[in-house]
Amino acid sequence: MIRALLYEAVVAGARRWKACEVMGLTVRTVERWRNNDEDGRHGPNHVPANKFSAIERAKALAVVNSPEFRDQSPKQIVPVLATRGEYIGSESSLYRFLHEEGMQHLRGPARLPVSRPHEFSADGPMQLASWDITYLRSSRVKGEFFFLYLVEDVWSRKIIGWEVHDSESDEFAAALIERVRLLEAGDRDLRGWVLHSDNGGPMKGATMLATLQRLGVVASFSRPSVSDDNPYSESLFRTMKYRAKYPRKGFASVEEARSWVRGFVAWYNDEHQHSGIGYVAPAARHNGTDVAILAARQATYKRAMAQHPERWSDEMRTWTRPTTVTLN
Repeated sequence: MIRALLYEAVVAGARRWKACEVMGLTVRTVERWRNNDEDGRHGPNHVPANKFSAIERAKALAVVNSPEFRDQSPKQIVPVLATRGEYIGSESSLYRFLHEEGMQHLRGPARLPVSRPHEFSADGPMQLASWDITYLRSSRVKGEFFFLYLVEDVWSRKIIGWEVHDSESDEFAAALIERVRLLEAGDRDLRGWVLHSDNGGPMKGATMLATLQRLGVVASFSRPSVSDDNPYSESLFRTMKYRAKYPRKGFASVEEARSWVRGFVAWYNDEHQHSGIGYVAPAARHNGTDVAILAARQATYKRAMAQHPERWSDEMRTWTRPTTVTLN
């Protein structure tokens, strides 16, 4: 088949060496094909002298999968065996055996999967919240920080509670939750409200946990050392600290830090066009006025498209309202 295609190309005017190059062949190979009906090349007809026997291979696999070594890599196994005066093969040989047997992955206890955290969803405000503490650098003393405690409603992205202190404490955290209850729940309990956080000391302190239990709050925690389990708070802190007006040199006092955060919260809740909720302000989504805002935008686009349909090469943008938000 290849020779027929090559012959057709040459007859059509192509140079033979060029046609061979396109097909990935050499001219010498084509000449050899002209003298022989079949390709005379053959692979090796002998077993390599250094090939492991079936018994040696089975022994090596038994060793690396033994209880002693099944959670270690060949790079760790070979030196230990060499110290004992044993040799079952090189690291590369052991890696090759494991790969060929489909065992080139974590073995033994190390292969146990990491459990996923419980998933929570919200389709309205005051159902699911996320909170965390972040550092605010002090400009007075190098290495000194203030601490911003901040609670965010996951569905609306509204900041529903915050405080700045000069230390971390579960008592401060508990007082903040009480404040959120007064401001957002009208002094009612928060039964069924899910509050997610990481595993820091203030999050799991006795006073904080007792307060959550008394109010009926469902406490949710991230997996240890997995910051992605608390993405909403982390994203909010990034928005805050990458804001152009953020004081890069730090704050001179707790009062100055509180004053700046107060202004940031006002801007974030009432002015910031949040991309995750349809480019509306979190406060508007929290109180429901975003429905009218999105409807007005949709009407504006319909009028613009009716006036100049030629400017739309595709479907008109739809200003939709995200309905359900999921954590984890």
